[in-house]
Amino acid sequence: MAEQIRVLGIANGGGDCPGLNAVIRGVVITAIREHGWRVIGIRNGFDGLIWPERTVELTLASVRGLIQRGGTILGTTNRGNPFAYPAQNGDTSSVTDYSALCCENWKRLGLDAMIVVGGDGTLFIAREFCKRGLNMVGVPKTIDNDLSATEVTFGFDTALHVATEALDRLHTTAESHHRVMLVEVMGRDTGWIALHSGIAGGADVILIPEIPFTFENVCQAIEARIKAGKEFSLVVVAEGAKIPATAFGAPVVPSKGISSVSGVTVARVLGDHLKKEVRLNVLGHLQRGGSPSPFDRILATRFACSAVDLVARGAFGRMVCLRAGRIESAPLDDAVGKTKRVDPNCDHVRAARGVGITFGDRA
Repeated sequence: MAEQIRVLGIANGGGDCPGLNAVIRGVVITAIREHGWRVIGIRNGFDGLIWPERTVELTLASVRGLIQRGGTILGTTNRGNPFAYPAQNGDTSSVTDYSALCCENWKRLGLDAMIVVGGDGTLFIAREFCKRGLNMVGVPKTIDNDLSATEVTFGFDTALHVATEALDRLHTTAESHHRVMLVEVMGRDTGWIALHSGIAGGADVILIPEIPFTFENVCQAIEARIKAGKEFSLVVVAEGAKIPATAFGAPVVPSKGISSVSGVTVARVLGDHLKKEVRLNVLGHLQRGGSPSPFDRILATRFACSAVDLVARGAFGRMVCLRAGRIESAPLDDAVGKTKRVDPNCDHVRAARGVGITFGDRA
């Protein structure tokens, strides 16, 4: 199969993520040095297949020095599904199916295979193109760490470092001013970043989507700390944490007009009840930016080389993954549509409870 490959495409989609450039670098170097293939960079997700003039040939020179750079030299988008491409004309919204055009442009570009780097949405699109006969191999990417077919995704470790450093910095100012410091972290509908950073950063409360909480329990835990002479608390809230419908017998009205509803609502309710200064810090896209950690650089490179190997073997319709410390692969059918959530009984949660962290589900 390797001798049939002449031109390899690479694209990334969804949100940006530390380590994307390391994957691009690894793919280009391995494809050129090991196999002598040409590599075409598809810009801005699958947009480059809709508008092929946006593609660029990648060489050894063009990826020099990329391993430590954040972001992606190819650009990205999380709104470019070619099977239902959105358009806005004044007040009118519409969607267009560009999938057939993408297949035509694939042939015009002379592509023999493509490596697609992304999360659930991007890899779902790659799977659909596989069904249309295009040779696709996936690489898992998300800071949320919520893809079920791999133990870890690159980008997660870097985001965890950012969140933990923020907690370290906030700890001293919370203690100095006797405040409740609340940090909202990313994670979409899962609590991996919140759980891991909360443990590493010495949080007192961790609120995640997988463990329902009550404001009564959270306030009781903070008040117990105050009575014990600890006049400050650190609270980590995952952006997807589910806000209780009521608090202290009254309905909870989520804050409006803002993107970080979870954090703002929690901070407001806690502040109203505790009669204590509660400061909210929304880390947001700070977790996505900057240089990838050494772990993410290495994992991204391992994923890249293994993805090229899958292409060389003709093992299309698969995604590279990390299992028990080894790089393996899984069918794209198993890699998408199944969110990996925190098990409320996992050892991480048990360890957090063991050192006194509350999840707001118990008094």
